[in-house]
Amino acid sequence: MAEQINIWLVGNTGLRNPNRIQEGFSVFANSAFVGHLHGRGNELGFMNLLDEKGIIHNEEGKDSSGSHARKWRLMFAKNGLIYPQIQKNDGQQEELGALDDITPFGRSFLKADTYPAVQECYLRAMSVEQFAMPDGVHYFSPLRWLLAIMLELEKRTGSSELSRIEFALWGHTTNPRYNLEEVVDNILDLRQRRSVAPAKRPFDKKEIAKRGENYDKKADNFLDYSDMNMRYLRISGVLQRKGRGLIIVPTKHVLAEKLAKATASATPIMEQYKLLCTGAPLPTDNMDVAKSLLDDLIKQMKERHILFDISDLPLDTPAEINIARQRLENILAQTDEIQYAYDQCNQWKEIRDYMTLLIKGGGKLVYDEDNAIEIPKDETPAYLEWTLWRAALAIDHMVNKPYEVRGFKLDSDFLPVTAAGGGKGDLYCEFNDFTILTEVTMSTSSRQEAMEGEPVRRHVSDAVLKYDKPVYGMFIAVRIDTNTAETFRHGIWYAKGDVKQRLDIVPLTLGQFQKYFTAMFEADKAQPEKLRDLIIKCEAHRDILEAPAWKHYIEETINELSSDIKSA
Repeated sequence: MAEQINIWLVGNTGLRNPNRIQEGFSVFANSAFVGHLHGRGNELGFMNLLDEKGIIHNEEGKDSSGSHARKWRLMFAKNGLIYPQIQKNDGQQEELGALDDITPFGRSFLKADTYPAVQECYLRAMSVEQFAMPDGVHYFSPLRWLLAIMLELEKRTGSSELSRIEFALWGHTTNPRYNLEEVVDNILDLRQRRSVAPAKRPFDKKEIAKRGENYDKKADNFLDYSDMNMRYLRISGVLQRKGRGLIIVPTKHVLAEKLAKATASATPIMEQYKLLCTGAPLPTDNMDVAKSLLDDLIKQMKERHILFDISDLPLDTPAEINIARQRLENILAQTDEIQYAYDQCNQWKEIRDYMTLLIKGGGKLVYDEDNAIEIPKDETPAYLEWTLWRAALAIDHMVNKPYEVRGFKLDSDFLPVTAAGGGKGDLYCEFNDFTILTEVTMSTSSRQEAMEGEPVRRHVSDAVLKYDKPVYGMFIAVRIDTNTAETFRHGIWYAKGDVKQRLDIVPLTLGQFQKYFTAMFEADKAQPEKLRDLIIKCEAHRDILEAPAWKHYIEETINELSSDIKSA
């Protein structure tokens, strides 16, 4: 098909992580900008508020035009959280609602307090057909269209899997105006030719150039927009990561089939907006579909021999059935997380590589065209916690469950949603004879001690009182400020009733931890006792050394023990 290619965008390249939208929207909902998000003054004001609240990082006032705010406003409107601006030929603004005001659906989104609830909100928003078709009459939902493609692929190949390059060339470049069978023909042709190509990267580059002949923007957009679009589509909960591509979530297959039945609509955009802003219905709101989805999930869990009990729950309405299904999905997610935890010892090299990216402040490492890891620069705090969590799982032998160790939320691909909230420690690793509480920060400045000194000691103190076994603290940062080291060198904390505690907290740079972590695995001696011994050895001389000397001693100890463990 030689017609001009247009790449649809379900997200925004200036706001690549949809998981951040809720916290930004919460800031907006409690601000003076509700109903007032247009105009340069308001845009700059909201952008500065996001920066002040730590939602964005406007480096040295880099953005002086308020473009950050416009990107957030666009995503609020596109997902029906605020009333979008109505074009004159589509109707009157007052027919829908006051521009930039919070919609009923936006209020529901603010109340979504679990990750599945957030996913369902995005699913409702993405199911609305609000993307204009080339004919100027019809509108379509990229999610519904993509599910139709993947289900047709599954019908022909036995798997709904869609690779990154397939999505880039035949996913977000097509719409329901294309013939579905022809699109899948092109995908399978691409797949077959790529499978026999001697070098994948030159092959992909050539295919992008060929498809790009009918695209009037940068060819880089094919892959760049792919990564962003796929990330947004995954937050619907119906799709998950497969390599660098996508696959339909097995437990959502019935839902995917229902959604894919309608891919384009001639309903006027004003009506679509009304649906979007009040909260679009889903197939699961129907009794029969809800029951079918629950039955399918029960069948899958029985096949996997996963124990569950929903006998205490009523199943008389779609809402009640969906609550039962969400309970089972939670049990399934925990079961999958335990399996994920078991596999981390085999992933220690990737974990090490994530540490390298964190030390650099984020970035990407491409292993080959189908395998890569990436840490967006503005998500380093969440990835630091997540990487250290994976490191603890790799060392293994914990008596608490993997989901009890962490305080942050995971998405369906086991990637971090956001960093853990305050009020408790970052990672609680409980072993048979001791507990290690790990605290992490991306802060490296002299503010590090002010931000972390008190909460870290308090969290370790609370853990000492909670566990009937020795508690050790590890504080890990990319760089350790000397004042932070001095605070932990003393390690003094007064618990309730002025009970004086001497806490065992060792500050380590991420590079130091990485070195010892790697040494343990290279020597096939990754054991929690080795980590405890490291902490004990590092704090051995803290009473006779000043902070700078103690930092130097810790560095020497890491080097010595890393060398010893490999030569023993």
